[in-house]
Amino acid sequence: MAHVPQREAGMVVCENLVRIYQTEGVEVQALQGLDLSVAEGEMIAVVGASGSGKSTLLGILSGQDVPTAGAAEVAGHDLLAMKRRERLGYRRATVGFVRQQTSRNLLPYLSAAENVMLPMTYTGIKRSRRRARAEELLDLLSVGHCRDRTPDTLSGGEQQRVAIAVANANEPRVLFADEPTGELDTATSDEVFAALRRANEDLGVTVVVVTHDALVSEQVQRTVRIRNGRTSTEVLRRVATGEDGVQVLTAEEYAVLDAGGRLQLPREFTERLHLRKRVRLVLESDHVGVWPDEAARRARSDAQDAASGGDSER
Repeated sequence: MAHVPQREAGMVVCENLVRIYQTEGVEVQALQGLDLSVAEGEMIAVVGASGSGKSTLLGILSGQDVPTAGAAEVAGHDLLAMKRRERLGYRRATVGFVRQQTSRNLLPYLSAAENVMLPMTYTGIKRSRRRARAEELLDLLSVGHCRDRTPDTLSGGEQQRVAIAVANANEPRVLFADEPTGELDTATSDEVFAALRRANEDLGVTVVVVTHDALVSEQVQRTVRIRNGRTSTEVLRRVATGEDGVQVLTAEEYAVLDAGGRLQLPREFTERLHLRKRVRLVLESDHVGVWPDEAARRARSDAQDAASGGDSER
């Protein structure tokens, strides 16, 4: 019997995830075999350029879109196998979602507390408990003073923190946030991100933030970069104690090796070394060397000679 590889454990697990769209007869591959694993209780940032596939990934994980192929699980739910009714229940009880546009997260004619209470009506929570939980969440996220105010009387940062409370109303296992600080200034962004961190630490919810903001991505221990529909690199941040006893935050970047043995080299590496189309691999005792082929090596040498010749003429 052929060996079936065991799926990686995690609160969020994607393996060889594919999403293909048909647009006016043209096939667009938004995700091209993406792998991702997020541990329970973790808080990560997913970054990538426009068109990299990060928004498509978020749509699939939040239950708003359906993958074409591969595997995707969130809190034990198989996102490819779920039926429509199951998907609705999944969005109501298993995951929470915060959008970039503050106006899309809250109903304008309800107060902050009523907005937080609304999702609980779909899961049968008693009204007395709904009010108490709404006030608990608003207080936790430092917007208790907004409980009786409508969204139009709140600042952008207050609206987003109320939106985080709404997303946590039904005690989700995972909270997804799509550019939650994209419309806010730096100081207000810090307040919103502090609220996300508080939800992660105090409520125990796993948090996945999609952002292009480098300052936001640096506030988590792990940043996953997506390029060309695949996870390409991860940055891990750790607090290390030096010999002098001083704690220093260190960051180290890793390339992501998928199940098929593929990895994406950083663009600055390939351009600097003129790595094109094919490369030469050398297996050493403790690492793999990646070398340009002879044609690329000559091109690089010629470019360096031309540059040095130009310098000597000046």
